[in-house]
Amino acid sequence: QVSLIESGGGSVQTGGSLRLSCAVTGSADARKCMAWFRQAPGKEREGVAVFNFDINVRAYSGSVKGRFTISQDSADNTLYLQMNSLRPDDSAMYYCAAGGPYCSLSKYHYKYWGQGTQVTVSS
Repeated sequence: QVSLIESGGGSVQTGGSLRLSCAVTGSADARKCMAWFRQAPGKEREGVAVFNFDINVRAYSGSVKGRFTISQDSADNTLYLQMNSLRPDDSAMYYCAAGGPYCSLSKYHYKYWGQGTQVTVSS
């Protein structure tokens, strides 16, 4: 079992930055691959960043590559998403996820989800 608690969301203007945090507890195996997703009203949940801790590889969706950075602090079991150069179309509920059989940006590959943290970017 894995528990995920996100924080750090808020409201910013275009061009601003936010850092999201996801406090992680539970199975070490389930935490080998973790990801950040987002979902805007009326849209599908989409993966934005994934971190494979076993091989230290990160991947990003095309819409955030170069602006967002996924990282972890293993000392306190926290996953981060640093978001820079934010745009209005980045506005969404952001979720962290773990426990996938595959390390990917597909929402179907993760078993455990946090409750989400809202990000709103105004123009």
